Amino acid sequence: MRSPIELPMAPSPLQPWTAEIWLRIRRHFALKLIGTTVFTWLFFIAYFQLLRHPVHAVTVMPLTALDHLIPFQPQLLFAYFSLWVYIGIAPGLQLTFQELVVYGLWVGALCLTGLGLFYVWPTQIPPLDLDAAGFPGFAMLQGVDAAGNACPSMHVAAAIFTAIRIEQVLREARTPAVLRLLNAAWFVAIAYSTLAVKQHVVLDAAAGALLGLAFALASLRWRPAGRRTPARRIATDIIRP
Repeated sequence: MRSPIELPMAPSPLQPWTAEIWLRIRRHFALKLIGTTVFTWLFFIAYFQLLRHPVHAVTVMPLTALDHLIPFQPQLLFAYFSLWVYIGIAPGLQLTFQELVVYGLWVGALCLTGLGLFYVWPTQIPPLDLDAAGFPGFAMLQGVDAAGNACPSMHVAAAIFTAIRIEQVLREARTPAVLRLLNAAWFVAIAYSTLAVKQHVVLDAAAGALLGLAFALASLRWRPAGRRTPARRIATDIIRP
């Protein structure tokens, strides 16, 4: 009998890096979504408790020359709020359950450290005369998140932690440089927005960057060994229903 004709397999329409990123997003998606949401809400409960009920005298952070040079730019509020989308990307790119859990432990340690600092050393930015007319979103921000819990800026700390962990995944997946540049630009926009909307001063942002950097580098040093997924296995996973 004649053997059946073997047709060549069509190449995957996805490039290897897109296949890997898509696989990372799909893995434990529901757990990532629910876990990130619950974690964020728990953080905010503790954050607002400390903000509204400080147990020690509140220190007013000094302004630097750079603070005076940066104008009030309420239109950058969208960049400030975008952190809450941005912080979900890095956990969303974790491949295995173990990686996700360890990532959560590190970011949890970062947030607990920040909350501990707010407890022992409450801070706020100095009163500023700001004209936010025409920007209802800014009025809402001022009503919900008063200019306390200032130093270190957890906005900047969470952003730089996220940026470094996203960069690690993009580098290992060998994504195009434009994605890595976009990641860096998003972090810069968030960090700058904290100063532009006058929720933080330069010293707050610098302290937040150092705090986030310390935890991000430690999390890269002590984490589950990275595992590159072979292209054939990625393709199979994508095709599999």
